[in-house]
Amino acid sequence: MSGFVFSEKPIEIASGDGVTLTDANGTEYLDFGASYACTPVGHCHPEVVDAATSQLEELMYVQASYPHAARTALYERLSEAGPGDVDDVWLCNSGTEANEAALKFARHATGREKIVATTQGFHGRTMGALAATWKQKYKQGFEPLAGGVEFVEYGDADAMREAVDDETAAVILEPLQGEGGINPAATEYLQTVREATAEAGAAMVLDEIQTGLGRTGSMWAAERHDVVPDVLTTAKGLASGLPIGATLCRDWIAEDAGNHGSTFSGGPVVSAAAGATLDVIEREDLPDHAAEMGAYIRGQIEERLGDDVRDVRGDGLMIGIEVKRGSNRLLRDLAIEHQVLALPAGRTVLRLLPPLTLEREHADAVVDALAEVIG
Repeated sequence: MSGFVFSEKPIEIASGDGVTLTDANGTEYLDFGASYACTPVGHCHPEVVDAATSQLEELMYVQASYPHAARTALYERLSEAGPGDVDDVWLCNSGTEANEAALKFARHATGREKIVATTQGFHGRTMGALAATWKQKYKQGFEPLAGGVEFVEYGDADAMREAVDDETAAVILEPLQGEGGINPAATEYLQTVREATAEAGAAMVLDEIQTGLGRTGSMWAAERHDVVPDVLTTAKGLASGLPIGATLCRDWIAEDAGNHGSTFSGGPVVSAAAGATLDVIEREDLPDHAAEMGAYIRGQIEERLGDDVRDVRGDGLMIGIEVKRGSNRLLRDLAIEHQVLALPAGRTVLRLLPPLTLEREHADAVVDALAEVIG
């Protein structure tokens, strides 16, 4: 008997520090995937480690019906950090769970069923979130999923306006698609979604599980587009890799969210780690640093690789490099030959999601490696 579901890579990771992972043989790797954006302040940041271990020694867990200082503080921090008046907070254990809650809350608050989602969108792998995810291969063998979901072309404002009507409970979308290929949305498009949902009395749900917490150059990608959603979901790096998710809502959603719950909602240890992570992001101004370093990396890739790639796109430190051949072999060569860990975003896109704490020397090393394997 052994683990299943994941296909394990031939690199056994033993430890991490900052932007670096070290394997069991002592080989160091630059981590430009951050386990799908889960370590925004770097691996084992001392403040996060101290907050989590200190809390671990006092109280490992108490259920959320009993107030606890670390959880209450995190409620307040996220309430303050949310865009506009999106300041009611539900804590859970993952991005998928945050999205499941968002869809449930929207249906209950509106009394409607229809969910509008987008082509190439990814929102998770449980039955509700998977129903709003575009890629069919993730759904094979698991259907029927939750019903009432209609897909429209990502970026098509006219199609969105036509789809959103008085039967719509919510529109769920990413402001910059990750799994779907690092596909940015135009500001005008996101503002059209905001207008259409407001006019129809539906909820606009922004999935910021990968884009949030400073990754795209602002605390939330929504802020870059001057859009305030009704619901915003976040997870991944919120507790620097410990399992947590959050669904932030406007009052009209939170006040009629229905009967919902989770045993491990906002446990003391993960809440302490999340609070420390937010402290570091804000104090070190990591959103601005992500914007600066992302622009530098994209510029260097365009200069060094030019016509060897089809496109370089993204915002901040959420970068996609569309290549002319399959991405998996290039990712293997980066890891084995150059000790750089990155991610795919579809068959032909290399995805870079490094810790937001990286410096120019790390960026230069990765661009050199990319030039070797792609050029």
